[in-house]
Amino acid sequence: MSYDIYSNHSMPFFTNRVTRLITVAFMLAFLLVSLSAQAHGQSIESLRQTGKTFANVAAEASPAVVFIQVEKIVQQRSSAQFFPPSGESSPFGDDFFRRFFGPPPSGQPRQFHQAPQQHRVVGQGSGFIISKDGYILTNNHVVGDADKVTVKLQDGREFKAKTIGTDAHSDVAVIKIDTKNLPVLPLGDSDAIEVGEWVVAIGNPFGLSHTLTVGVVSAKGRSSIGIADYENFIQTDAAINPGNSGGPLIDLDGRAVGMNTAIFSSSGGYMGIGFAIPINMAKAIKDQLIQTGSVTRGYLGIDIQDLTQELAKSFGLKDHQGILLAQVSENSPAEKAGLKQGDVIIEFAGKPIGKVGAFRNRVALKAPGSKVKIIVLRNGKRKTLSITIGKLPDGELAAAGTPRNLEKLGLTVQTLTPNLARQFGIQGEKGVVVTQVTPDSLAALAGINPGAVILEVNRKPVSNTEEFKRVVAQTPEKGTVLLLIKDGQYSRYVALKTE
Repeated sequence: MSYDIYSNHSMPFFTNRVTRLITVAFMLAFLLVSLSAQAHGQSIESLRQTGKTFANVAAEASPAVVFIQVEKIVQQRSSAQFFPPSGESSPFGDDFFRRFFGPPPSGQPRQFHQAPQQHRVVGQGSGFIISKDGYILTNNHVVGDADKVTVKLQDGREFKAKTIGTDAHSDVAVIKIDTKNLPVLPLGDSDAIEVGEWVVAIGNPFGLSHTLTVGVVSAKGRSSIGIADYENFIQTDAAINPGNSGGPLIDLDGRAVGMNTAIFSSSGGYMGIGFAIPINMAKAIKDQLIQTGSVTRGYLGIDIQDLTQELAKSFGLKDHQGILLAQVSENSPAEKAGLKQGDVIIEFAGKPIGKVGAFRNRVALKAPGSKVKIIVLRNGKRKTLSITIGKLPDGELAAAGTPRNLEKLGLTVQTLTPNLARQFGIQGEKGVVVTQVTPDSLAALAGINPGAVILEVNRKPVSNTEEFKRVVAQTPEKGTVLLLIKDGQYSRYVALKTE
């Protein structure tokens, strides 16, 4: 009985507990479903807001983006081929042709050149308006060689444009149309934008006017790509295709932070990597183009190269931060300031040194005649010098780096100094010594090793890096560089094809 009485009194308590647990579980499940639905709704709303941001950028920026069509007249000499049907002789006789035209090539038909004919070549690109009175920023490779430039606005109006100035070294150009009260695209600060930020590209790929693509900044400071002499590209994964050249790369505030210029592609189409000229560089160039129609750059008169770990170790340095001076030209601003071959530049105008390309850009943008402080490491000790920036001579670079052909060869050279001769065990030679060879490069495959002395390039003696680079640079980009190399006691010729 006692057990039964206990049981009877326990049942209501047990039942109430189960009921409460079920209620709590139901409430938790309901709460989780509600929170999940709320989170889902917030995610969708966030995406909507992101989409609206892109839409707002497009609506504000597109009127200032223009379609550019260019025309060029080229002379083309055509030829007509004359030959008798197989097995028949010429109705005029072979003597007739030989008398007037000489003997034909073996097995080849005779060719008669006609007068040159004119052909109209049409191209297209993009640009963006930077002033209400019609100045437009675009690429040099879009308008540089054009005989006629036509600009079409988003509202359908067309204008014949005048080329104000072009700069092939940076691939920047300015054109102008004769009208007023135009929509203007604000220019931002390319130094402030960071890797990972959203950007928008607007242009006319394949002639499809005012096409918008979206991506992020995937890298900054890209140089040594081979697109221009002065490179500091913003890399983006926003889709860029033929026809986008000269169009703006825009941040979420609707400001141009770059000018779309090139793509990395093995097919000619978009493959996920595009390059834009930083707007800060483009601004400095366009100001000079508008004022004078040309660009004047700063000049030091040095050959430079990146300081690798191997070179840093050879020079007794603890790290490889800085730029190595491979050559200092006679009577140059650098020589007058006291810079010497073998110095390592670690600071220029109050800022640390990056890669060769970035340093060259900084020198080029300095006004000739201005004075800057430069800090170098010489024999492991810091030394501060004051240098007056010179004016860049025609055909030279502000601070010469590696010629494109030399990059293809895959080797680094220095003038053979007594110190380097002792380091590599070389005596009594005059030329340039190979200090580094890129793995799997043309030089590496040809068996060229560090320590080899290059005596001649293309049958011309070279005694320093300046002569070596000049001769290499004169070789066609798809040609053969012939080197006379002495490695140990033996000399040999090496032919490196740069195709």
